[in-house]
Amino acid sequence: MVSTRFANRVRSRLGPVGEIVARTGLTPNMLTVIGLVLNVGVAAVIASGNLILGGALVLVAGGFDALDGAVARATGKTSAFGGFLDSTIDRYSEAVVFGGVLIYLTRTDAGTVPILLTYAAIVGSLMISYTRAKSEQIGIRGDVGVAQRLERVVILALALLANQLVGGLWVLAVITQLTAVHRIVHVWNAVRSQPASDV
Repeated sequence: MVSTRFANRVRSRLGPVGEIVARTGLTPNMLTVIGLVLNVGVAAVIASGNLILGGALVLVAGGFDALDGAVARATGKTSAFGGFLDSTIDRYSEAVVFGGVLIYLTRTDAGTVPILLTYAAIVGSLMISYTRAKSEQIGIRGDVGVAQRLERVVILALALLANQLVGGLWVLAVITQLTAVHRIVHVWNAVRSQPASDV
């Protein structure tokens, strides 16, 4: 998958950056929370109507989200709770940015359709995360599909930068739902292919 390969490449190149940031005393969990605060700021910029700046900041905040993992690896402070916190805060970060989009749309009287598209994109994004968590809980790989977090960040950022927010929302609304359904079907097929256990 493109996002997986790209994420692995970014992760490897963030190693030296993680070592530098680690010297500041900032812990991975602190960086995770700072990332949420940055995304609140991004949401405020989008809500204010400055879509181009908002798009640029979406990319910056998305890149910052990877720093906590780089610092964790550099310091050897990886932990189960750190992974859990990072994943949870990522969901909050994504939701708050979409919240900024919703505020912008309501302030500009964009109409019902863009608001419904934003809602569909939020639900789809959350379901992508949920289906992965539940599938991996039963021992099945759950990171299939095209709309992982990197793709969603890039699509929203490009839509804002191009001042084509509604078009981007259409894309996000559709591909997030398709990815969630893809994961449901993937798990169904994986479960069906497993040998029946003796009772």
